[in-house]
Amino acid sequence: MTKSKKLDFRPNEFVVYPAHGVGQIISVESQEVAGISLELFVISFEKDKMTLRVPTNKATEIGMRALSSPDVIAHAMKTLKGKAKVKRAMWSRRAQEYEQKINSGDLIAIAEVVRDLHRTDDQREQSYSERQLYEAALERLTREVAAVSGGDELAAAKEVGDVLTSRVAA
Repeated sequence: MTKSKKLDFRPNEFVVYPAHGVGQIISVESQEVAGISLELFVISFEKDKMTLRVPTNKATEIGMRALSSPDVIAHAMKTLKGKAKVKRAMWSRRAQEYEQKINSGDLIAIAEVVRDLHRTDDQREQSYSERQLYEAALERLTREVAAVSGGDELAAAKEVGDVLTSRVAA
């Protein structure tokens, strides 16, 4: 059995945990679990009022990563401008795919979900489950854009909203 590669994250650094989005590493601590000493990243998700402890040697395996680069953010914004690609599969199957994309932690995949589920005022209204998936994807995207640009989620939400509305106008 090979040991997983240990990531080089530091306290106060923002990271992306696939299932929860952007969080901040508060500290790295040692804890004994079942007689085994583990080194853990303590990650705080302020908005969700949640703290997560992730073994440092499992972080890569789990998919924890650093924030996206500005180039990846630009690519995600370009993805938002694209034409929505809605498959003709049953909603339950599409919903599963959207959920997987959101929880993958991949910013481009999350942007695809936002693009595909975005509705303008003149389009039919979304179902409850569609709206839930859309809002989850939009929140993940907005939080990462805000963290990369330096902080303000309202400004990031406006930027994402402007890109989505410019797509419709074009």
